[in-house]
Amino acid sequence: MDLPRLQFPDYNFTIKSTSQGRRGLKIFDKIRLKYVSLTPEEWVRQHLLTYLLEELNYPKGLFSVEKELKMAGMSKRFDALIYDSQHRPVLLIECKAPHVRLDQSVFDQAARYNLVLRVPYFLVANGFQLICCKVDHEKGSYEFLEAIPLHNSLQAV
Repeated sequence: MDLPRLQFPDYNFTIKSTSQGRRGLKIFDKIRLKYVSLTPEEWVRQHLLTYLLEELNYPKGLFSVEKELKMAGMSKRFDALIYDSQHRPVLLIECKAPHVRLDQSVFDQAARYNLVLRVPYFLVANGFQLICCKVDHEKGSYEFLEAIPLHNSLQAV
């Protein structure tokens, strides 16, 4: 698998190979504290989570990664959810592989997840582009942000 250089700083990830060749690459997830399959989407997720931890100083204990979400009786999985210091969800993260364009369908997917979670911020990323929004649930509107907010500025609604 060719791992592209993404629009994040270079990080030293722990990657190991299993007996399955290229399909058997695994990357150590610092949040889940285990090796996970190194897919293109996971490559983006690990960069983004590491960026939040190391560059923006988000507290490690306030991350939830790849958890199940029930939507209209169906099980879905969100990529990551960040909590505030009172352990209220404040930032929903949806990662896509680097070759996936962040188009309306990707934005809509995150917005649908957020109908259930009702967090005040969400972001979608593919490693080359990042879209971060502040959500006004009462008005049903979004404000596109220039950058990812600092953790201490995220406030639950």
